[in-house]
Amino acid sequence: MGVQGLCSLIEANNQIYQDVHFRDSRLVIDGFNLCYLMYFRSGLDQNHGGEYAAFEDLIGKFVKALKDCRIEPYVVLDGGTDYTAKKLDTLKESAKDRIRRAHAAAEEGGWGSILPPLAKKVFKQTLARLEVPVAQCFGEADREIAALASEWKCPVLSNDSDFYIFDLPAGLLPITHFQWEAGGRSGSWRESFIRCKSYTTSSFCTLFNIQPQVLPVFAALAGNDYVKLREVRLTSRWASSAPAGSRSAGRLKVLLRWLSGFQRPREAVEAALRLMGDLSRQREAEVLQGLSLGMEEYQLPPSYLRSFFTDGTVPPLLPEAVGLVPDWARLPLTQGRLTEDILDVLLLKRIGLGPMVDHGSLPSAYLTSRPLRQVMYGLLLGGGQSVRVEESDREDLRLSSCMVHPALRGVAQQLKLDSLDKAAHSLRLQVFLEALGVKPTHLNGLPPHLRLPVAVTRYWMRDASPSPDRSLLQALMLGLVTGETQRASAGSSALRPTKTHCSQKPDLDVAHAYNQWQACMMDSIHLNQLLGCPLPEPHIAWLYQGLLVHQLVDRLRRATKPAFLLNRNSTRNHGLVSGGEEKKTSAASR
Repeated sequence: MGVQGLCSLIEANNQIYQDVHFRDSRLVIDGFNLCYLMYFRSGLDQNHGGEYAAFEDLIGKFVKALKDCRIEPYVVLDGGTDYTAKKLDTLKESAKDRIRRAHAAAEEGGWGSILPPLAKKVFKQTLARLEVPVAQCFGEADREIAALASEWKCPVLSNDSDFYIFDLPAGLLPITHFQWEAGGRSGSWRESFIRCKSYTTSSFCTLFNIQPQVLPVFAALAGNDYVKLREVRLTSRWASSAPAGSRSAGRLKVLLRWLSGFQRPREAVEAALRLMGDLSRQREAEVLQGLSLGMEEYQLPPSYLRSFFTDGTVPPLLPEAVGLVPDWARLPLTQGRLTEDILDVLLLKRIGLGPMVDHGSLPSAYLTSRPLRQVMYGLLLGGGQSVRVEESDREDLRLSSCMVHPALRGVAQQLKLDSLDKAAHSLRLQVFLEALGVKPTHLNGLPPHLRLPVAVTRYWMRDASPSPDRSLLQALMLGLVTGETQRASAGSSALRPTKTHCSQKPDLDVAHAYNQWQACMMDSIHLNQLLGCPLPEPHIAWLYQGLLVHQLVDRLRRATKPAFLLNRNSTRNHGLVSGGEEKKTSAASR
């Protein structure tokens, strides 16, 4: 999450950047940082559950732009939450803020910057389809990204301000200045390149007259996720120039001027402690430990991912995970074929449920899919009344936690985590279908890739609250047919709604119903992955197109027949034809 205010400081001093024509290089990509920024800057829908087909198309164009310039992307993803809980307070504050923004987007419309529930799954799945090398870490990814880029001497692509502190030999390419859509050509061979800006710590240190070795002290004193110095009363001139809790670029500049007088990190830390006034020994030890931990975050270890990307060697587990994460799970976790939530459950017995655009007065959509998560918890942790998982979710507009018991019933009791990968396919399929309350006969005659979506939809129809009406089911199925039609015809360009609709507030009841469906879909995919995919994983991008499905519900509730809506001549730009055109098309079809 980086040093707050640092990006603003650097943008205000943009002479620090060097203009670059980037090509013919490896590139280490901060995966989820790119995923968030690409979705939010695209103008795609955030308030109706997501535009996944269009997002998949955008990712494909990005990868093609890189390959056209002979850039080799290596995408690194965050894994489980930091096991030391050093960032727990920061994560809670961030979750509270997202809950408020999600509610405001539901109530008033606008851009809340809430990533649709299945967007990360689409991101992973699309990269796998395009054969882009991906690694999912066993913890936070920043240090591994920096270590890999340092050893390969290639740049990092990210907007995380932590990368302004890491000493990267080939520098940082901020995503906001990475003009991959514009492209460019030069030279007699018309070589393609991407215009971008490059940042190096040497340029930063030169501009602000600070020693490179003191830069991690700056990050720690500025108040990153590990150091909460705003709780300490600072009496120095640099602190009194701006409020201690401020994250303004001005305060950072004052701090940099103060640090310019030090040659070594230890001197700066000792001086900072003296300027904090009279601290008790215990408090001084706590502050010193916080500073030390903050500075250590920028010391790069040997890269574990280098050998994974070059020869497939699976990285070692964190010491805390040894004995908790089974050997068979290490490779699929690193490949991103298992959700990172598994690590949180195994190591922390805790999981965070990301907010969706939903009205705060309505119950959390994740309540509907909780029984599915309980089966996953049971497979991971076993049964017993003493075992519980803390789920972090919202209650009204408050961040709340609930202790949830794992469920290990029926045939699932025959499975053991250590040997789960060796269990018979029929047994794993039975566990999955029992969790959803679906019989094998319900899936007869369906194409394999549609069996999981249909099973999930049956579960949703039975367990969602309130029970979905016919128009909600019909619209969902019509949307699925639309996606299937485009998938089967290998259409690379998804129909896009006009941007004027993307920030409108949704129908609250419709949005809540489909949020429950997406929660069920997401947790079913996670459970299916843990069981070794007894049902084929569906092509997620084509399952749900938010604006289309919401508009279909509106048409169906105004007595439009589903058969009419299926007529290919009656759909235009997701928006379905106007009333007059509808009559003409209906008459022609008769």
